[in-house]
Amino acid sequence: MSDPQSFNPPTPGLIDFLLARRSGSAKTMTEPGPSPAELRTILAAAARVPDHGKLAPWRFIVIEGEARARLGAVLAKRLAEVETDVSEVRLEIERGRFLRAPTIVTVVSRVKEAIPIPMWEQELSAGACCMTMLIAATALGYAANWITEWCAYDEAVKDHLGLSANERVAGFVYMGKPAAPLEERVRPDLDTLISTL
Repeated sequence: MSDPQSFNPPTPGLIDFLLARRSGSAKTMTEPGPSPAELRTILAAAARVPDHGKLAPWRFIVIEGEARARLGAVLAKRLAEVETDVSEVRLEIERGRFLRAPTIVTVVSRVKEAIPIPMWEQELSAGACCMTMLIAATALGYAANWITEWCAYDEAVKDHLGLSANERVAGFVYMGKPAAPLEERVRPDLDTLISTL
């Protein structure tokens, strides 16, 4: 009989990696982003998250190159529609929002209703995609940041991204090389978060 550990050997280096992982600021990312092969690997890792019912209740929209500026123009136009007194400085920020990193992946949560699998579990699976993407990108030497911001919730922006009525943005995952050292932040006191029954 095969040793069960041969299928899942201990990986102490992975634990060290997870305990040291931190997000990189999208504002301090630079070229290059992941190569096509690397991005495929990152997305393949993301697609291996827990998925009750094998629904794949998520999909990915890759934003690179000129598409970043085009989406930024959509954001600026939309903001000018909803905030009539918006400043030119703020509009310029929106035009450049997706230029902060060379590669952005929109993780779209797409829940299926009227089935035995709770919607909450499907949404959590999409969140797991975002987190796994951060881990995979970091493992390949990139800085990565999971962000939503206002544009993730705006109906006109969602229409531009081609989202259906049952879809919403779980997150924009920014990826690039860090232009500055990643800073550690204060972590919560673990003992205050743990209870036992």
